[in-house]
Amino acid sequence: MVTSAVIHQTGEPQVIQLEQSAAQTPGPGEVWLEQFAIGVNPLDLSQRSGAAPLALPSGLGLEGAGRVVAVGADVTNVAVGDRVAYATGPIGAYASARLYPANRLVKIPDSLSFEDAAAVLFKGITAQYLLKSTYPVGPGSTVLIYGAAGALGQIMVPWAKHLGALVIGVVSRAESVERARLAGCDEVLVFDAATLADTVVDLTQGKKVDVVYDPIGRVSFEASLNCLRPRGLLVSFGMASGAPAPVEISTLNAKGSLFLTRPSLAAHTATPEEYQQRAKDVLQAIDAGIIRPNVGRRYPLADAARAHADLHRGGLPGAVVLVP
Repeated sequence: MVTSAVIHQTGEPQVIQLEQSAAQTPGPGEVWLEQFAIGVNPLDLSQRSGAAPLALPSGLGLEGAGRVVAVGADVTNVAVGDRVAYATGPIGAYASARLYPANRLVKIPDSLSFEDAAAVLFKGITAQYLLKSTYPVGPGSTVLIYGAAGALGQIMVPWAKHLGALVIGVVSRAESVERARLAGCDEVLVFDAATLADTVVDLTQGKKVDVVYDPIGRVSFEASLNCLRPRGLLVSFGMASGAPAPVEISTLNAKGSLFLTRPSLAAHTATPEEYQQRAKDVLQAIDAGIIRPNVGRRYPLADAARAHADLHRGGLPGAVVLVP
């Protein structure tokens, strides 16, 4: 039997329920995957709470790692026994086994554990497109990264440093400062919406930053705009504090012809080819020691609700992984 964590309504973590079902036979282009680790990401929390649209009832989760047990017709890129991971839909990763499209699976090396793969692939691909596509970071870039001590920040910061950037990290609490420094930040600031922009002006001798990576949303949005140099880019890629208020387009002009974007991982992995190329870049960055998987906390699949509650509270030292 297969154990899955599902929701029949949106709400607090307690809406997550465990259900049992029979194993399925993969159809054309599909595989049946036995899962050994499942990644938990902020998007999962948004979907569970109702902040992000989701048709109900539904499974949860977009990231997992395991071994191919059976393949359907026309599957040629993976075989039974292959170690694989994935980091996009279809939703339903919170399960001990599942059907999954073969062309969205990424083969992982023996040197990468299932737990590490489930901790790094979704966040790694997110970091990859943010740093290389949304704003191509390179030598001379000055970037501001919120959540520098968190699971995504611990991937973005060293990768941005490797690309040649000066990195200003922002954390939510003083006890996270040292972890952000160890990740590679040149400067670390504890978030204060009232003083952040002035501090950035001082640190950069008045130049401000080229790009702000902001997954926070409402409480940080105005401060983020004020940290940007003329023609700088605000990358608003999350809403941890809620959606920002609507922006008057004239505000972008008044603050220096600023650019604003709201990117998504789905739009940057729309084709199997683009998805596989970004995943390959992540695996190469791991192999080269540029980034490191960091499992901050493990939970049994049965404790998915507790994992959601703990991730929402914040302060975890790395990625959250569920183990079936």
